[in-house]
Amino acid sequence: MRQTVLGVFLGLVLAGIGVFWWQGRAQVEANAPPPPEPEEVLEAPDELPEADPGDLTGPAPPEASELTREEKRFFRYDRNRDRIITRNEMLSTRSDAFRKLDVDGNNLLTFEEWAVTTANRFDGADADGDSKLTPAEFATTAPKRRPSRPNCRC
Repeated sequence: MRQTVLGVFLGLVLAGIGVFWWQGRAQVEANAPPPPEPEEVLEAPDELPEADPGDLTGPAPPEASELTREEKRFFRYDRNRDRIITRNEMLSTRSDAFRKLDVDGNNLLTFEEWAVTTANRFDGADADGDSKLTPAEFATTAPKRRPSRPNCRC
């Protein structure tokens, strides 16, 4: 019962907000300024107006926009730039990492191959050899970031 009353109350509140928004929008449109009057009427509608092209200036050329982080990430996968990522395009970026893990080169990653790589990575990070990683030692396992290139497009 309480949920029904609350639902009806919220419905009435939303309807009231909608009515006020609609009335406010109609009032703005009613008070809109009249359209500007044409300065001169063309005598012959079939003729094109003539002007000295030396006095005319066109619109400014569009500026190249910077890609957002998500667009850059999308285009790393979309190799043929058709704005669609296929399964092969998605998996192709991981093939180098897979080949590093596939030691025997049979295109099958066994648990042993993965475990050996993981154990070697752990042993490489464990600097003091106590079979425990401190926060400083664990930080060395983070993927290496490539240095950022300058934004110069010379």
